[in-house]
Parts: sequence; C-alpha cells; structure tokens
Amino acid sequence: MSDLRQAALDFHEFPKPGKIEVTPTKSLATQRDLALAYSPGVAEPCLDIQADPAKAYRYTSKGNLVAVISNGSAVLGLGNIGALAGKPVMEGKGVLFKKFAGVDVFDIEIDEKDPDKLVEIIASLEPTFGGINLEDIKAPECFYIEQKLRERMHIPVFHDDQHGTAIISSAAVLNGLRIVGKKIEDVRLVASGAGAASIACLNLLVSLGMKRENIVVCDSKGVIYKNRDDRMDDTKKLYAIDDNGTRSLGDVIENADIFLGCSAKGLLTAEMVKSMAASPLILALANPDPEITPPEAKAARADAIVCTGRSDYPNQVNNVLCFPFIFRGALDVSATTINEEMKMAAVHAIADLALAEQNEVVTSAYGGNEVSFGPDYIIPKPFDPRLIVRIAPAVAKAAMDSGVATRPITDWDAYLETLTQFVYKTNLFMKPVFDQAKKDKKRVLLADGEEIKILHAVQEISGLGIAYPVLVGRNEVIEQKIRKLGLKIEAGKDFDVLSTDNPEIFEKCWTLYHNKMKRNGVTKAMAQRRMINNSAAIGSALLELGYADAMLCGLVGTYSASLGLLKEIVGVKEEVKVPATVNGLVLSDRNLFLADTFVNTDPSAEELAEITLMAAEEVRRFGIEPQVALISHSNYGTSDHPSAVKMRQVLQLVKQLDPTLIIDGEMHCDVALTESLRNEMMPDSPLKGAANLLIMPNMESARISLNLLQGTHTPITIGPILMGIKKPAHILTSKSSVRRIINMVAVAAVKAQ
Repeated sequence: MSDLRQAALDFHEFPKPGKIEVTPTKSLATQRDLALAYSPGVAEPCLDIQADPAKAYRYTSKGNLVAVISNGSAVLGLGNIGALAGKPVMEGKGVLFKKFAGVDVFDIEIDEKDPDKLVEIIASLEPTFGGINLEDIKAPECFYIEQKLRERMHIPVFHDDQHGTAIISSAAVLNGLRIVGKKIEDVRLVASGAGAASIACLNLLVSLGMKRENIVVCDSKGVIYKNRDDRMDDTKKLYAIDDNGTRSLGDVIENADIFLGCSAKGLLTAEMVKSMAASPLILALANPDPEITPPEAKAARADAIVCTGRSDYPNQVNNVLCFPFIFRGALDVSATTINEEMKMAAVHAIADLALAEQNEVVTSAYGGNEVSFGPDYIIPKPFDPRLIVRIAPAVAKAAMDSGVATRPITDWDAYLETLTQFVYKTNLFMKPVFDQAKKDKKRVLLADGEEIKILHAVQEISGLGIAYPVLVGRNEVIEQKIRKLGLKIEAGKDFDVLSTDNPEIFEKCWTLYHNKMKRNGVTKAMAQRRMINNSAAIGSALLELGYADAMLCGLVGTYSASLGLLKEIVGVKEEVKVPATVNGLVLSDRNLFLADTFVNTDPSAEELAEITLMAAEEVRRFGIEPQVALISHSNYGTSDHPSAVKMRQVLQLVKQLDPTLIIDGEMHCDVALTESLRNEMMPDSPLKGAANLLIMPNMESARISLNLLQGTHTPITIGPILMGIKKPAHILTSKSSVRRIINMVAVAAVKAQ
C-alpha cells in the first residue's frame, strides 16, 4: 500500500503538477495571429454573439466545454474533505471526459456548503459552459442543488454520482434479467443505502418499468417505512413502505430477486444471499469494498450474478461507461437539459452493446481474456471503443425526439463518421479507400487465417463491406476460435475458408511452387516441405492460382521471408526493377507517407525514381495529391556526398518520367515539412505547404524515421504498402493491430480493382 501511495503522489506531481492543462487551438506564431486572436480582431465574434447568442457555439469553445463542479462535501470513499482536497478527483474526471469522448473540461472547486449560495454561483457560470457535471456533493443537498439548477439553467446539468451510477446499474439489471429470464415488472428489489446514487438508481428503474411497490429500501436506521421519522427526506419518503413490522435488511432480503447496495462494506451476508430468490442479481456497489465480494456471493449461491464498482471483479459498474458519452451526445445537439428520455436511451445502448460481438481492443485492454455475454459479462468494459458510437448518437437522438435539442443533427452518416474518427484516427484518412473498396467488393486472402487478430478483423470487414475475406487455415480451429471469441461471423456467409488440411489444395500449391522453382534446384520434396505450415507460401500460391484477388500475409514469420516467397511465386511486375514499400502515418496535425521502409537497403537513383512514382500512385489512392520531398542530409546542393548526389539525380529522373508530379529536393526533413523554412532557402520550390511523401535515400533512414515518429508521436500507421508485385499482396508485421489489418485489406482490395 505504501508503494501505491508513493506511486500515486509521483504520478500527480511529475513531470508537472496536476493532470490537465489548457492548449490553444489556434496558431499564435505571427503578429497577425495575435491581432485575430485578441485585439482588434476578437471584437468581431463578440459583436456577432451579442446579436445572436447561439453563435457562441460557432465562435467559442462553449459547445465542447463542461464544468466539473464540486464543493468536496462527499468525495467518493473519502467523505467531506473539502473543495481543495477534492481537486485531484475533479481533475481526474476531466481527464476521463477528454480521453473517452473528446470533451474539454474546466474543474471548478467551490468552497461553499450552503445549497442556495452554491446554486447562485453555479448558475452564474452558464455563459461559459455547454454543460455542468456536478460531482461529490453530499445528499440530500445534491438533489436540491441539481433540481434548482435544472430549473434555472438552459444547458445540461448532470449529477454523475446519481445518474451515472443509475444508468450503468439499470443497464446491468436489464441484462441480468435477460440472462435469468425474469421481467422487470415482476421482480422484487431490496436496496441498502438511500443516498443520491441509490435513489437515482431506483427512480430510473421505475422509469424502465419496475413497480415501486416491489421495492424495499434500507438506510443506516433500517427499513424505510411510512411515519418512521417525521423529518425524513422527501427522496426517501418516495420509497417508504407500509409498516409491516420488518426492520432490518435481513428481514426483507428473503426471496428478493435483486439486491442494490450503495452503502457499506459487508452489509450483505452469505446467509442473506442464500435466502434470496432463484438466480439473484446482486449489485454490491459500495467503494472501495463492496457489501459482499463476488467470491463470497458465489460461494453462497452459484447461480448469483454479481456486480461491483471494482475493476478487479467482473461486471464493474463504472460511471465512465456513460457520463463522457452522454455529454458528448447532449453537447453535439446543444441540448438544454439531460432528461429521462436521454438517460433511458443511454441505458438501452449500454445494455445492447454487451450483447454485441467482442472487440479486440477490449480483449487486449484486459490481458487477452476473451469475454462474451453471460453472468460474468453483463455490461461493457470501460475501454470498449464502441461506447461513444453507440451511446452518444442514442442520447442525441433522444434529445431531438424529446424536443430539447437546439441544434439537431441532419446528417447522421456524417455524425457517426465523426464519432468513429474519434475512436479510429485513420477513418477519415481511409475513407476514400473504403468508399472505393465498397464499389467492387474483392476477395482478399488472409494467409494467417487462424490468428485471433485476423478473426477480429474479419468481423469488422464483414460489417464494413469493404471486401470478402478468404481465410487460410484449418476449419475446425477457425470455428473454435470464433466461438471462444464470441464473434458473430459465419463461414460461407461472411467469409470463406481454404483449408490447409485439404489434400487437393495442398497439392496444387506445392505443384505450382515446384514448377516455378524447379530450375532453381527445388525438388518436389523440397516444394512440399516449403508449403507445410508456411502461411505466406500457401497464401502466395493460392493468390497466384486465382483463389482470391489480393492477399495479406506476414503476421507469422519475417518480412524478408514472406517477400522472398512472393517474388518467387507471384513475381515482380515486368516494368518494375525492384519492389518497395511505403508507409502512411496519421499524425496529430498531418498525414505523412514514407518510402522505402522495408525492402531496399540502398537503392540506386534509378530505383529510387521508380519507387517515387509507385509511392505517388499509392498516395493518390487516399484522395491526396502527392507533394514529394527527396530527403537528404544535404540542403539543395550543400553537400556532394554520394547519397546527396543520388537524391539530386532522382529529382532529374522523376521530372523526366513524370513532369506533372510535384517534387523537390534534396532537402532536410524540417525544410520539407515547413514551408517558411523552404521559402527562405528556395522561394521557387514547387512544393506548397508541407510535403506529404518523403522519399528517403535508403532503408536505414526510412526505417529510423518511421520508428522515431511511431515512438514520439504515437501515430496510426497504414502499411507497409508493398509496391511492384504482379498481384496485389501486402506483408503485415507481427505488431499489426486489427485496425491496421482492416485498413490494409481495403488497400489491397482497391489495388485489385
């Protein structure tokens, strides 16, 4: 525990104190920039907003800015520690907003306990923000404060401790009941705890169909019944039952279908669990220690389904599953509130996502453990990248349907594309390729068909419709893994399998290889051995035999070995001297291509000229007009080193071969990427803006540049795109993600058209 304490303190202190900062969204590099950002230019948007307040969403950050506000009176697990001490929690909330949904946050800690004064302070902040997230304010004041703010403000006000917990818990209840075959209107629920979270959970469950008369609530004094206490909060009175003599949790838990715990450690005993109805659903949400742990509950009742608030047990009820995405949807339509319809839409979206096929990002985030809908997986995991594309649109649509959206979405396809782009940074970059691939769906062979990454990719490819996958592998192994992964794909419908156990296929492959290589000393026996357990060899042969239009291999084995097989079996285009590769990089501020990253160690000027033209053709497939820079340690003739001379020769050769291509060099990388530097050195350079295709003098410099960018910018990589082979074929690397595989399938499919 002492190690955790120090690690947590160091995390918050270094390399700079805190977890958030403000970053400008506009350049402030020149005097003109300053004049536009501030005086005198800033007056123009000010006047426009004065005339039309709605334009604040157009000219300021208001539409994507949420205030996380607390007075520190009920900080989770810590209690009333005060506003300043609660600031690290609020900063953490801001980090989650930004990480999961791209929502900007100012955390505001207010040293005020009086509810009415707090309402006045928060309400006065409305001009600044698009939404208010109330956090860690004690009950019952939190109910009053939220209600008063909702009445006064025309932007969403959301108390996450209440509604976030309620939304996730309700999704868990819906799915738990699905598993055990019970109806929400029939079940009986007992709650331990009557604070903000518990009451909000009950209110939302009633909205979803649970009958109020089937609910019994216990607080620190026992069962809540009518006339128990004249000073009882109104929120508790809603769930007060007729006095039937029961007084404790143990008195009322018998035959209950659901236990909802928002109270304290150990309050639900094993004996109580044993007395519950068949297949009980237990939500033990006290933090950090639940009312009962899952192992304890399971030991008492093997048929129990258990949820907690902890990440080290299955079925974590974590508010991060909803609050970033609810605000994302609400902000995107400038909703004036977050109403019941929007909350229920979020509940159903979350519940339905748990039923969907598993996602590889979720699997990798949780140590490679495969999960599928069932007692130990009734709600999605917090790192499921599909949360934003499921919840935000559902919330936005509910806001529109219920009449609280002031900027309705008119183009849903574009909106979904924007959300998807937030999850998968390559989506916008890949859109022209995806669109072209869909026009003429090609059969793309995936040589490593038994690999888990490939199967996850096939799931996505099937939904995207960018190609028809053909897997190389053993049928029974592929089917077994699909079942284990919980994927919803089917051989013959979503993909085909070319079984490596099929003697006819095996014979065709080794015979082809032997015929091509027999004059190079390859015997029939050698050809047969080459094909055994060699996915790249089998895949190359099947591509050449016409079983598919394009191929991907390389997840297993080395790049050079796979390339050698492709050259032997499929061959290099007659007009091409050497094959080569180009990699695309999606950086935070630009898209960039690098060549040759994987094939040619030290290409000649003639070979580089050919590589440049092939790479430029690949760049155009992405809907981008190539602007080519020939990279060197030399800047426009400052060195006569052979490598610099080679790059100058490349420039002349390319100009002769394609006078229309925009190209310049030799030059440094910073000159290639910065127009102002280039203009100082070469004002008449044909390049405009930043170059988008960098041709390196050799593979060493290309690979170092690629790895350096990957290590410092954490970009998304497309490639390596293999050029010059007779048929469309690409070699992946063992580090390739599922998203990269999908992107490369699309690239291969388009090249096959």
